[in-house]
Amino acid sequence: MKHILCFILFMISSVLQLCAHNENDSLLKVLDKVISERLIYTEKKKATIEELKSKKNEQSTLDDLYHLNIEIIHQYETFVCDSAERYIHENIGLAEKIGNPEYLLESKLKLAFVYCLSGLFVQANDILKSIHCASLPNSGLKSLYCWNCIRYYENIIKYTDDVRFSSEYALLKEAYRDTVMSVLNNQSDEYQKERAVKLQYDGKLNEALRILSNIYDKQKPETHGYAMMAMGLARAYKLSEKTEEEEKFLILAAMADTKLAVKENEALLTLAVNLYHKGDVDRAYNYIKVALDDAIFYNSRFKNTVIARIHPIIENTYLYRLEQQKQNLRLYILLISLFVVALAITLFFAIKQTRRVSRAKKNLNVMNEKLVLLNKSLDEANLIKEKYVGYFMNQCAVYINKLDEYRKNVNRKIKTGQVDELYKSSSRPFERELEELYTNFDKAFLKLYPNFVEEFNSLLKPEEQYRLDKDQLNTELRIFALIRLGITDVGQISMFLHYSVQTIYNYKSKVKRMSILDSNLFEEEVKKLGSLS
Repeated sequence: MKHILCFILFMISSVLQLCAHNENDSLLKVLDKVISERLIYTEKKKATIEELKSKKNEQSTLDDLYHLNIEIIHQYETFVCDSAERYIHENIGLAEKIGNPEYLLESKLKLAFVYCLSGLFVQANDILKSIHCASLPNSGLKSLYCWNCIRYYENIIKYTDDVRFSSEYALLKEAYRDTVMSVLNNQSDEYQKERAVKLQYDGKLNEALRILSNIYDKQKPETHGYAMMAMGLARAYKLSEKTEEEEKFLILAAMADTKLAVKENEALLTLAVNLYHKGDVDRAYNYIKVALDDAIFYNSRFKNTVIARIHPIIENTYLYRLEQQKQNLRLYILLISLFVVALAITLFFAIKQTRRVSRAKKNLNVMNEKLVLLNKSLDEANLIKEKYVGYFMNQCAVYINKLDEYRKNVNRKIKTGQVDELYKSSSRPFERELEELYTNFDKAFLKLYPNFVEEFNSLLKPEEQYRLDKDQLNTELRIFALIRLGITDVGQISMFLHYSVQTIYNYKSKVKRMSILDSNLFEEEVKKLGSLS
């Protein structure tokens, strides 16, 4: 049971960490956008300051001018330290003219604070030493004095970055924290903030987080108090080793400071360092560049020194990573180039092979067309053979029967002694049988080629075309009909038509003279005429 409970707690913790990680990714994108617009916020801050400056001539008393300068100093003390210092010196002069010792002490403490921020620690220390905390007239000034001392030792610890002195400075800092807590109202938020810091040093982190969270919830977003409390929570979560929560509040603090044009932006610098250790080098480099630009704008020697320690490390890592990316890019370009060359070669051979296939297809189509024509010719020849074989077998049978009748008639007349009658019958010509043979030929041919006469006429001059009865051919047409059937030997044609060879030549020459074609091409065109019925 105990193991199951541990597993459930582990799973819940993992889910919460994943949600926090996703939330931080979204917040980082928002911060990137805010940083990209920081010039807008800077100009807005400048406009606010210029508006305050424009009111200086409207002030009727030195006291009013002093309080207006306090507002200008408040705007400048996290924006441009030199300008803040100038207006503090102006207020010191006003305090002396007015003769108000509290104004003078307040202005000197503000000057010490600006010196702490800008890195003029010697000058800040001189001012703080010239003032005795116990002799200050009210709790407000005492609190301001102690906070200046706390900030002085915090910054000098970061500035020196030397363990030989940091422990001594830390003790002095905590001594002033105890002093300020003794001055503050223990119900005030200022007191609770200092108490939370003390609890953190004592290891009571959960109680410290509870106090800081309560104060944070009271702050209005996009205010300096909101940014300060977000930064305080980030420090507390760092001590609790809750890195995702630390990162979240650093982002929120950096976002608020950027929108307020706070150039003394500690949150962004801390976030850059954290992201660098996390492996997000690109963002870390971008953020630390912005932090450095802000420090230069603010003219903070202290912040420049702190950034100078980490900036080269992040920059070198960033440049190394950039160089690695360039090398990878060159490698990818080389690989892609090789791939493109290989692809081009492949395409070349593919196109070449496609052309070969295309040519082969064309040749195959041509061969197929020739084969179709050849098959058609063979079909035509086979049909001609079939029809004419049948026709001539029938004619042979008819003439055999006639010869047999004639033989019987001859035998009968010889037996009966009718020799004279036999002589007379053998002397009769065969015109009727020939006419019947040609008539049957004409019918058989025109049945095969019903359009032969019309197509044959198309090869002749209009005035020379033949006008014949249906199913009838004349001698010239019979000659070329035999040629169309494939009988080109003049001797065979002359035997079939019972004309001499010369007569057949004469008929052919006569018809060729009537043609619209060259005489050498005429017979070849005749062989192509007609279609099988």
